[in-house]
Amino acid sequence: MVQTMTLREQIAALIKTGLEQVQAAGDLPAFEVPDFIPIAPSRHDSHGDYGSPVCMGLARVLHKAPIQIAKAVAAHIPQAEFVEQVEVAPPGYINVKFSADWLARQVPVVLAAGECWGNITLGQGERIQVEFVSANPTGPITIGSARNAVLGDTLASVFEAAGYDVTREYYVNDAGSKVRNFGASILSRYANLLGVDMPFPEKGYPGDYVTVLAQELVDARGPHYLELDSDAAVRELAVWGIDRMLEGVQDDLAQLRVSFDTWRHEKSLYAEGIFDEMMQKLRESGYVVEHDDAVWFRSDDLEKDAVLIRSPQVIPDPEDRPTYLASDIAYVWDKLTLRGFDKAVYIWGADHHGDVPRVQSAARAIGLDVERLVFVLYQLVTLRRGGEEVRMSKSSGEFVTLRELVDEVGPDPIRFMMLTRTVDVKLDFDLDLAVEQSDRNPVYYVQYAHTRIAGVLRKAEEEGLDPFVTGDPALLTHPSELALIRKMVALPDIIALSAENLAPHHLTTYASELAALFHVFYHECRIISLDEGDVELTKARLMLVRAAKVVLARVLHLMGMDAPERM
Repeated sequence: MVQTMTLREQIAALIKTGLEQVQAAGDLPAFEVPDFIPIAPSRHDSHGDYGSPVCMGLARVLHKAPIQIAKAVAAHIPQAEFVEQVEVAPPGYINVKFSADWLARQVPVVLAAGECWGNITLGQGERIQVEFVSANPTGPITIGSARNAVLGDTLASVFEAAGYDVTREYYVNDAGSKVRNFGASILSRYANLLGVDMPFPEKGYPGDYVTVLAQELVDARGPHYLELDSDAAVRELAVWGIDRMLEGVQDDLAQLRVSFDTWRHEKSLYAEGIFDEMMQKLRESGYVVEHDDAVWFRSDDLEKDAVLIRSPQVIPDPEDRPTYLASDIAYVWDKLTLRGFDKAVYIWGADHHGDVPRVQSAARAIGLDVERLVFVLYQLVTLRRGGEEVRMSKSSGEFVTLRELVDEVGPDPIRFMMLTRTVDVKLDFDLDLAVEQSDRNPVYYVQYAHTRIAGVLRKAEEEGLDPFVTGDPALLTHPSELALIRKMVALPDIIALSAENLAPHHLTTYASELAALFHVFYHECRIISLDEGDVELTKARLMLVRAAKVVLARVLHLMGMDAPERM
């Protein structure tokens, strides 16, 4: 089941109709009805379920008090089956309260939708590529990439639920000087293991994993690579090392339940001639200049030139001279033109904020619409244990790998906790809290709600009841029942909000609130009663329990997490 309009959109449409009809009736002067009607959940139960401040924005135009405008508009808002009441509140809000009967009728609707509950048509099948993680394959995936992985994968899931045609992609940086330095690092360790004193490269990778790779080569090939020209050996070992690292990357990310539809290699952009084509395009358009022995991108959009191809005085090998920007230009052309994605979403660390205007400017220079490029810049993660920060650095060889983190706390706490903050806020990952089995741990709290529901359904079966019985939802009138249903029907809006604002943190907030409301319902309402007079109410409440289970599982799965039956 896919919803064509979310509740917010339906409420906005009602208010827009009210704005149009109040003019037609002559109750307010003519004015331009805004295209966008802001709608937000009410903060207090007394204010209904959703409210809009649209009338406050019209006060200046109509030269009337916002509350007078709101009262006039509210009188012309048409009836709808899901609306029980439209009220006006100072200083000029229009508040909408859902019908209790309508809410109760949504329980079988949720059950019928099942795992598809929450799906909407926002994307209209638009092709969207989400490129994420894309860590340099010169070492294992560290927890520094964990937030990137979780954000990208969850956003992709949200986009799919919102009706987009989504491709998940990992961009493999397998070209340039870093790759050469990686190959040289392996060769040095390899030679050392064979008793040959070979200096370690100045910009090499000193981590123990390089020695492990070198030992693997010694065991498999003996002194073979010492018999080759050193340049040839470095090239071969770089290619071999990248392949070995990518095997580990795929495996480690799989442990976090992250996978990709495509793996696009930077080298292929050169091998397929895309880079040369873009350089020619930029030259012909006057965006390329040469000075200081280097090739630069020059645009009025930028404060200063950006290097495309470095000087041979800096990088001797011609194949290693193109910069990341040079590859990014070829890559964006590949995404939007050659492969025809409608939008390309980049998940980058906040330290790449300076790269965004350069990529946008270059995209504009080669004739692309920069509105099709979407950048999500996230702040980094600090890992803490016992209140102390755990430091890491891939270049120094001191780092915590993603695999180590998954082995210690499991994928679910990582995924949930990486989503608990907005992307522009630094995130502290508390290892101690992640493994704590208590209500303090938000992951445990949410998943426990699902297991509690599973327990209720098992209990019903043990009592000789059919847990999948159909009941009369009209019997669901208790405030805690209606509060739970209100939250359940909000999932499509949460998916829309997360997709439109590139903000998957809304899912963790929603999951926590939904779990809390189920726990309240569980304590305030007797779900299973064998008393003769309670049979029909028990059936209805078992329906509600199953529907809550559907919604909790759906939001957990959107976040890439398990919905456990037992804990």
